[in-house]
Amino acid sequence: MNLPVPLSRAGRFGPAELRLALAAPRPAAGLTSEWRLVDGVRTHTRRSATADPDATPVVLVHGLAVSHRYLTPLAVALSATNPVYVPDLPGFGLTERPGAAYDVQGHAQWLAGWLAAYRLPPVCLLGHSFGAEVATALAARHPRAVRALVLAGPTSDPAARSRRGQFGRWLLDTAREAPWQIPILLRDVADARPWRVYASLSHSVHNDVEADLVRVRAPTLVLTGGRDTVVPSSWRDQVARLVPDARTVTVPDAAHNVVTTAPTEVAAAIRALLVPTPTR
Repeated sequence: MNLPVPLSRAGRFGPAELRLALAAPRPAAGLTSEWRLVDGVRTHTRRSATADPDATPVVLVHGLAVSHRYLTPLAVALSATNPVYVPDLPGFGLTERPGAAYDVQGHAQWLAGWLAAYRLPPVCLLGHSFGAEVATALAARHPRAVRALVLAGPTSDPAARSRRGQFGRWLLDTAREAPWQIPILLRDVADARPWRVYASLSHSVHNDVEADLVRVRAPTLVLTGGRDTVVPSSWRDQVARLVPDARTVTVPDAAHNVVTTAPTEVAAAIRALLVPTPTR
């Protein structure tokens, strides 16, 4: 099912958004930083000010080479209506760096611990790229913790499920992305260390995401940019077919980082997913 999404200059990302993305741990645009110990890891979370206490919390899970930073525009767009939490996974962003890189299941187990630490009601869980694999694994194993699931640019397409295949597609995508995102990527890779990024990529291409997708029971949105070379429409549609209750949305003018460059459109699609309907 394709949902109509109002578009407004998708694909844009400029100096103002960059400053906001790099603000942590300083407060900015209603977002603040805090640290908690989760499974022995000192964990940084960027969160919004209190919104409607009855609204579903939205938890944003970043990809394999990045952090909370590039998800900041979406966090701000959602914060008007929902509490928003953006944790940095172990080894990324401002979270402590363990000695080894977690695989998908390790991140999912850690994220379950993070949810327990925050004592949240069932959440809307969004994972982008590699984060979509982590979110899927958690939703498959902890269905009561997830009210709704958003898989944004989910990896990885079996047609290019190798380090070379994924890196090649990512290089093609960089030519379609807003260039002001580059300082965020450089900062995030420096924080994580290149070896952790490489190890996480290896974990991704060896992850059997299909086995988790068929176990998801939450209403699910599979969301991609129309210009995404990492996640072609064929893989997006296959993901939606594997999940028992899924719909798709495509933002035409965005590339792989649709959550960064089209936050208004993505936020609107998430709110639509959370509206109860007679069929749910």
